[in-house]
Order: sequence, then structure tokens, then C-alpha cells
Amino acid sequence: MIRRVRSATRDFLHSEAAGGIVLMAAAACAMLVANLPGLSADYFHLLHLETGPVISPKYGPMSVHLWINDAAMALFFLLVGLEIKREFVVGRLASWDRRRLPVLAAAAGMAVPALLYLLVAGHQPALVRGWAIPAATDIAFAIGILAILGKRAPTALKLFLTTVAIVDDLGAVVIIALFYTAKLDLVSLGLAAGVLLVMFGLNRAGVRRLSPYLLLAVLLWVFVFRSGVHATIAGVLAALAIPISRDPAESPLHRLEHALHPWSAFLVVPLFGFANAGVSLAGVTPSVLLDPLPLGIALGLFVGKQLGIFGAIVAAHRIGFAAKPGWSSWPQIYGVSLLAGIGFTMSLFIGGLAFAGDAALADEVKIGVLAGSVLSAAAGYLVLRFAPPRRALAIKLIARRRGP
Repeated sequence: MIRRVRSATRDFLHSEAAGGIVLMAAAACAMLVANLPGLSADYFHLLHLETGPVISPKYGPMSVHLWINDAAMALFFLLVGLEIKREFVVGRLASWDRRRLPVLAAAAGMAVPALLYLLVAGHQPALVRGWAIPAATDIAFAIGILAILGKRAPTALKLFLTTVAIVDDLGAVVIIALFYTAKLDLVSLGLAAGVLLVMFGLNRAGVRRLSPYLLLAVLLWVFVFRSGVHATIAGVLAALAIPISRDPAESPLHRLEHALHPWSAFLVVPLFGFANAGVSLAGVTPSVLLDPLPLGIALGLFVGKQLGIFGAIVAAHRIGFAAKPGWSSWPQIYGVSLLAGIGFTMSLFIGGLAFAGDAALADEVKIGVLAGSVLSAAAGYLVLRFAPPRRALAIKLIARRRGP
């Protein structure tokens, strides 16, 4: 059983790393295509191409961009929901002792960037809605960087960052549901609640086949999409109804998570990155980074994340609330705190909700997210690349105490 768990963990980290590398490539391609004279017009035209059908009168005919951001990303959020449920029921967050440090670090890592953003951009009422943009962490990107570092990033830190990101995702889901929900269609919302109750009823009745849950999940998505709540929340709600057991071989949740993971990592998230990272830089000067919106986002990601997460770990360790991740030096923990400032996928997603319909602000969001994420990735990589491991520090300390 221990060998199986270790093998599953290695597979998970490997696929996340590979997915992160694919996401980086997709984002780079989006920036390239959006700025090539022969392709940029086709790129933006394709994203807004109407394909139909009309699922919600509010949105009109479905466009390519809607299919990606509201439908395909629902699969990503379904996977997020499955991971959250698994971790809280049978995983690393199953007991309060294991939850304390990740929950504290994630909470501080969301609050400090949001406060820093509001300090920089909050004086403009039109920009206040963007407070949550720098609060999220992109686990695929971060694990991709850690994979490049190899053994210089201890497994304990990879697991810790993954756990923090899962709690972070839970916080992002709550934020989207509470603060980025449009005017509600109560009839559709009631129908969505009815479908969800049926799904939980199937769970209580002991139904283990996945097909009924998946069919109902599609219906749930339609009603949530029509209700005014962002449609991706349907993915998280559906995940909560999927049955789980401690034996991965017999657990419907584990089977679905395993089946969805490659589709999410290698298709959905890179497709989202390609559709949302492209921003035309024509006429843009470096001074745009000093505008309140991109500056607030970039500082929130690069400065706020590291202050929040690293500060929370140091404080928890010193007061005895929770021990720091095992066999990790403080420079390594600081490097991982920097990597948590890579907010790419979730930050772009929340930015699209915060400033929907305003193309100019949407482009500034992308610039701020890209700047903050690139700075965090580069700084985190350099710190971890040159940080001595804890074992090396211990050897030096013993040698210094012994003297010549």
C-alpha cells in the first residue's frame, strides 16, 4: 500500500510538471500569435467566433471563447473539486494537524496579495473588483518549475506547495461564487439545486457507476450556466457528490480523477492559456506596468504572495503552531513561497470575470499577471537553484562547531 501511494504521488507530480511545461508553451504561443501581423487578427477573430447554440439568453450564441472559459474549464474545476474532496477525506488534509500549516499559508497567501492590490489600485473605484486577481496560485506552472530543478527541490516542498495550492483553489472557488456572480435566475438556480440533490441521493443510495453522475453533471452545468453563477462552479459542486473510498481501485472519485487528469493538464488548461494569454503589445510601452491595475496585480503576485506564505510559515514555526516542511531549509521554503506567486491560470480566469466586457482593462490584467508570474517564476527558480539543501547546511554547521 505504501509503495502504491508513493507511486501515485510520483505519477501525480510528474504529470503536473509536464502539464506545466505544456502550459508555458501555450502561453508563449499565444503571445507570439497575438503580435504577429499576419496572424493576430485571425487569432482574436477565432476566439470571438460564434458557434452556437444559445444555452443562456444572457450570453447569446456560444462563442469559441465561451466554450473554452465556461465549458472546458468546468472540467478543470471538476478536477479541482475532486482533488479538494480527496485531500480532505483521505489525503494530506484529512486531519487538523495536517491542515494547520497549509491552510494558514494559503489564507495569508491570498489575503496579503489582495490587500497589496487594493493599496495600489483600490483608490480607483473601477478597479476594486480586481482585488482577487493576485490571490491565486497556478500549481501546474509552479510544479513545472520545480520539475526543472529536480533534486534541488525536496519532495516535501513539492507536496507542501501542492497542498497549499489545493487550499488556495478552494478559496478561489469560494471567491468566484460569492463575489463574481451576476444577477441570479432563481428558477435555473433551483433546478441546479434539484439536480445536485439527485446526485447526492445517488451517492447515499450506494450507486458507484460514474455514468449517472457524469450525465447529471452536464445537466447541472447547463442550469448553473443559465442561473448567473459562473458555470465552472458546477464542476466543483458535481465533484462533491462523487463517491469516494479509501481504496483507490474501488473509489469512483479516484477513477474519475485519474481519467480527467491528462485531459485537464494537456488539453483544457493549455487551451485556456492559449485563449487568454494573448495580448497585443502594439503601441504598448514599458510604462504601462506602472499603471495601477497591472502594477497592483504584479506586486500582489510577486511581493504579496511571498510575504504572505513565507511570513505565515515563519510565524507558525516560531510560535509552535505548526512545524515547517521537513528536511527543507529556510532558503528553499522562501523559494517555494516565491513560486506561489505564479498565478497564471486562476489569475487570468478571475481577471476575465472582474473586468468582463472591458477589453482595455482585460489587456492590462494580462500584462500584470504575466509580469508578476514571470518575476515569481524567475526569482523562485534562482533561489532554489542556488539554495544549499538542509543537509549541506547541517554539515557546514557541524564542521564549524568542531573547528579546524
